[in-house]
Amino acid sequence: MSNLSLGMTGEGPGKFPESPLSRAWRQPLMLGVFLPLSSGGWSVSTLPRSTSWSFEYNAELLRCAESLGFDLAFGASEWLSKGGFGGKSCFHAIALDPFITASALAPLTARIILISTVHILYGPWHPLTLAKMGATLDHISGGRWGINVVTGHRAREHRRFGLNPIEHDQRYVMAEEFISLTKALWQCDNDVTREGRHWNMKDAYVGVRPTFDRPIIVTATGSDAGIDFASRHSDIVFTSSLAGAEIETALEQMPAHTNAIKRKALSCGRRVSTLINPMVVCRSTDAEAREYRDAIVNAADVDAYPGFAKEESDAQGYRGHSTNQRALGGNIQLVGSPTTIVDYLRRLNAAGIDGVQLSFFDFLPDLRDFGEHVLPLLHQAGLRL
Repeated sequence: MSNLSLGMTGEGPGKFPESPLSRAWRQPLMLGVFLPLSSGGWSVSTLPRSTSWSFEYNAELLRCAESLGFDLAFGASEWLSKGGFGGKSCFHAIALDPFITASALAPLTARIILISTVHILYGPWHPLTLAKMGATLDHISGGRWGINVVTGHRAREHRRFGLNPIEHDQRYVMAEEFISLTKALWQCDNDVTREGRHWNMKDAYVGVRPTFDRPIIVTATGSDAGIDFASRHSDIVFTSSLAGAEIETALEQMPAHTNAIKRKALSCGRRVSTLINPMVVCRSTDAEAREYRDAIVNAADVDAYPGFAKEESDAQGYRGHSTNQRALGGNIQLVGSPTTIVDYLRRLNAAGIDGVQLSFFDFLPDLRDFGEHVLPLLHQAGLRL
């Protein structure tokens, strides 16, 4: 773990040694699973697999991850038109809501942290709504719930809610006001009255108190404005490779990127940890893993690619990612034998990455294989306690 992630904790659940966040932070490398709540999972490929968007499948996947000692599970949020991104697979045409899904998964688990992605600038959200619903879910989960704050990088998503798209940096100005009000409701013992530029409240109060000061806050970002926001509010920064999904190229730029994130937080007297989403393709040998990867890529649903182009985006975390890398998916792509995968994870950790939110092509069998063949090597390498 980078020295820049140690020392200060600031406000929030990280200041409580017994909190689920503090427990996760004690791991040299946090492990998470990126739940496939949308049809097609995270790979735009038609190669046959068992992966399903269904609640039952995701519940089984989550229980498996918890049994392996994983620390986190993420659910993404999407608002797409009929047919999703299109193509033969109608990629992401069906998608569960991550907030509702987390509320149903919480009673089925006991230890793993559940993070729900929420587009705070549209949909049903007002700071008071999120504060009460989030505190309720925090109570149900025993402090194991957190929000992944996103502002909406797709212009068409804003329009689906009858809104005009908002300029990138302005979205974070609005997010600052929204989250500041939400945190005030979580942490104040009296009614809250605020007149803001975008949201107002009068005599607002949330009677359900969060377990550890407030729920965990995550920011998914790679931009300067997003990192600036995260330095003041977030516990975890879910970032990407600015140099594309190829691991060696990503590793070259990663130390500067992660150090900048952590130094910014330290300047605010706070600690943040960094998280990234690798797509893991692991087989007994490097050659077998590459063969599996090639089969996935060769079955790419290329007819879905124009759908990505239609969903105009100003997300800055994927600036270096090529269209062809969508077939496999992931912020970065780790392909190889168990020994090779562990070496990649060790190098990512040395580059300042504090945790990985893993994706797989065929989630359940690949996760079980990871638990059997990779996880013991992570313990031997000192990456897991």
